[in-house]
Amino acid sequence: MIPAHILNRKGARSLKDINLEAIAYLNKGLVETKNLMEWLATDQLALLQLVLKDIGKEAWFTDIEVAVNTQKKPTANSNTKVIGETLGILTRNKDIYDHFKKHTSDLVRCWACWAESTHHDELKSLLSAMKPYVADTHFGVREVVIFASKERMIEDLDTAIKILTPWTKATDENIRRFAVEALRPVGVWTKKIAAFQENPAKGLPVLEPLQSDTSKYVRDAVANWLNDASKSQPTWVQTICNEWQQNSATKETAYIIKRGLRTINK
Repeated sequence: MIPAHILNRKGARSLKDINLEAIAYLNKGLVETKNLMEWLATDQLALLQLVLKDIGKEAWFTDIEVAVNTQKKPTANSNTKVIGETLGILTRNKDIYDHFKKHTSDLVRCWACWAESTHHDELKSLLSAMKPYVADTHFGVREVVIFASKERMIEDLDTAIKILTPWTKATDENIRRFAVEALRPVGVWTKKIAAFQENPAKGLPVLEPLQSDTSKYVRDAVANWLNDASKSQPTWVQTICNEWQQNSATKETAYIIKRGLRTINK
């Protein structure tokens, strides 16, 4: 039984405010992280030892630990990637990945995402494998799947747009949001997409279906996409916003336009 005060806690605002009792549960994989501070504070190697023991693969720990510790500048984000990619080298066992996908710990699900991403050469196959992570209930997993797939999408942008355009019709707001967020021209902590910076009109197939989306999560992604584009192509963004304002007189579209033009209008 997890105490109610642990389940209902709020994430700490800084590392010095971290709840040590909560960290103990996080290091055992018994609860999800509440925010970035908890994610940074979790001991991923300690968690990994327990997870590997649970599946009878303790022997893998040494190889993964070496990979983590040989990094020149390790960070929580890079540790997640290295653990996942090393797991991807060590196994292709579907049962193990299915087990990880259902794990209580969001970090374990992040490792599985990185691991599975290494097993797909074709973009269609990759995005199909990533879709369950795109729909994950935890914000951290949904961000990691972007890290694990964006560069591959940039390499074959036309195919990525073709695959993701139908995702804009998904009932799951997380899937609709990914279709836009993963292809942001600039984004956060991800590689820029020069093709969209130069010609943002290429992104219209994933933008236009969401111009009046009912989900704020999706609307923010669309607005951020437009704001990214406005830094290199302000005239185009202004034109698109004017068109949307005329064609879609909803409060949802108005919200996207206001946020999408925030850099232009500041």
